[in-house]
Amino acid sequence: MLNDLIIVVILTILIHMIDTFSYSVRLAGVTTNKLAVALSLFNILVLVSRTSNMVQGPLAGSFIDYARISGNVGWVEVQFRYIIFSATIGSILGAMLIPTFIRVFSRAIMHLDVSGSIPLLLRRTLTISKIGMIKHHIRAPRFYFLHTLRIAGVPKRLIILQILITAIYTVGVLAAMYASLIVPEHATKALMSSGIINGIATLLLSVFVDPQVALLTDQVISGRKKYQTISSMVGVLVIGKILGTLLGQVLFIPSAQVIALFANFIS
Repeated sequence: MLNDLIIVVILTILIHMIDTFSYSVRLAGVTTNKLAVALSLFNILVLVSRTSNMVQGPLAGSFIDYARISGNVGWVEVQFRYIIFSATIGSILGAMLIPTFIRVFSRAIMHLDVSGSIPLLLRRTLTISKIGMIKHHIRAPRFYFLHTLRIAGVPKRLIILQILITAIYTVGVLAAMYASLIVPEHATKALMSSGIINGIATLLLSVFVDPQVALLTDQVISGRKKYQTISSMVGVLVIGKILGTLLGQVLFIPSAQVIALFANFIS
């Protein structure tokens, strides 16, 4: 089981690093003045994240099978909290690597503009010499935005909403799995609710958070706002994501209990 936990933790870190990078994609798009290309290229990393998520689910599910056999429900809670904490680690690592990611990703955007296709881009860049050049683009994280967060123009209610959405998204699947142990007679219903939970979280993120970032990006590109504005906004959202994963530790058991009650209610 330890090997499964290690794999799930690594995949969770990777998933949340990529999720954190997603906030800075628009920064790279603005820097290169090729926003559409940036968003298209980032879809490759999104595919990596989704594939990792597909592998992560069955491995995490093996903990549930073990708990049902051994009857040790408390053990599962500990393992799941490790996984939730790895989401925080992934978010923090992603935040620290954003300056480096922007430089490397901006270079990839320019190479794609020259190559004209993703396969040709990968063939030209995924070489030992090209990969070795990444070390020249490594940049330490900058925290200058911490004292100028007001210029980000992000409403407080939006930040709070993003923290809540991130927390729900972080624990949604794990809480559903844990709920299946609380109400074993309705385990299937509890497990199926994870899709609903994550769907709602994604919908809220798409309706309330993403449009604000997109609008500000267009304003920066058109010259109505300064680059510093969107940079600070990204900083705020990244901090909100980290706080959201931490809040997930608090909401994990209550979320599982709510899911269990819901499964009982619809039975």
